[in-house]
Amino acid sequence: MKRIAQFEQVRWEQFLADYTTTFPERSEAEIRAIYEGIKLPERATSGSAGYDFFAPEDITIAPGNQALIPTGIRAKIEDGYVLMLFPRSGLGFKYRLQLNNTVGIIDSDYYHANNDGHIFCKLTNDSRDGKTVEIKAGTGMVQGIFLPFGITEDDAVDNKRTGGFGSTTEKVETK
Repeated sequence: MKRIAQFEQVRWEQFLADYTTTFPERSEAEIRAIYEGIKLPERATSGSAGYDFFAPEDITIAPGNQALIPTGIRAKIEDGYVLMLFPRSGLGFKYRLQLNNTVGIIDSDYYHANNDGHIFCKLTNDSRDGKTVEIKAGTGMVQGIFLPFGITEDDAVDNKRTGGFGSTTEKVETK
């Protein structure tokens, strides 16, 4: 297997800013405890393709509701690869748990974005059976798979990412 990436925690200052925005009711001490408990994504077995991203705290999502989760994780990815995020199979099967954007795409240049490359997950419980999803802190919620990608022969893009989510279609900085 080719080793093409490295998971890291985002800086404390970035995590604090993002978590405070997402969960304004949390105190700085609570957020610090969550930050210190973050587990880097890992594979469950040597044959697993997906790296499990772990819930930073207990997450409860009632049917039809959603949760925005700052993971505290960033990924340094070699050029020519992308990290794709999917719900963990069991959660999708049991609860119809899904990512709001269906598949999360983490580009290699996201690592250098002005938000520290902080990966967020927005999950929706689309249960048709009225089941509430309860994910305990430290258990897997989504899985990330690294895949190679290609570009066209006539590709001449030289723009650089500056922002986070959605920034490549909003505005980019040119060389």
